[in-house]
Amino acid sequence: MPIQILIDGKNVDCEPGQTVLDICRKNDIFLPTLCFLEGLSTVGACRLCLVEVEGSPKLFPACTLTAAANMKIKTDTDRLKEYRKMTVELLFAERNHICSVCVANGACQLQDVAYAVGMTKVRFPYLYQDCSLDGSHRLYNIDHNRCILCTRCVRVCDEVEGAHNWDVQGRGIKSRVIADFNQPWGDSVTCTDCGKCLDVCPVGALWQKGNPQGKQTKDPAFVSELVAKRKIGKN
Repeated sequence: MPIQILIDGKNVDCEPGQTVLDICRKNDIFLPTLCFLEGLSTVGACRLCLVEVEGSPKLFPACTLTAAANMKIKTDTDRLKEYRKMTVELLFAERNHICSVCVANGACQLQDVAYAVGMTKVRFPYLYQDCSLDGSHRLYNIDHNRCILCTRCVRVCDEVEGAHNWDVQGRGIKSRVIADFNQPWGDSVTCTDCGKCLDVCPVGALWQKGNPQGKQTKDPAFVSELVAKRKIGKN
């Protein structure tokens, strides 16, 4: 039985169990995301889809927040705008994102989100971390300078391809996506060379060898469609 919630002062009908992000997207209410991808599990990693819920001082990620009857939600307050802009600035400050020489320049969701939240500069000191580039795979590269730890690659490899080549090692700013037991990607015994991780990566951290600056294409919708077709096949 449908329920009704209030989003930004407007009554919205939805189904029990729907996430607030899903409801917003179905009602053309914009919420920026980087870690979310239809068909993959939700982890609330990027914290860009935060919303306010009346009655709570906390902010909640819309991708993991399940709607409840009569819930009152705000998605576009000054507080939320500032948090989102700050989050994007911190992503830029943590690693070494240089758009002008990136293979994903012009096809990067981090770029798109930066424009969407109105980021014009980074107010925080850059960490200038010593991040490596692994070109040991015969087909692909991974550059940790550009990784934003959204874990899309980890989830698609585990949940869709079933290989679980990728995982995350370390904590905080020392966190890194690793292949198998932190060995060169080219030495991995689990990688199937499928390239799904390249398609879902929202930035230029994963790309095909030989692609020059600004020429890496991505097709995350392919993965979402594949998952949807698999579900239909099981029913």
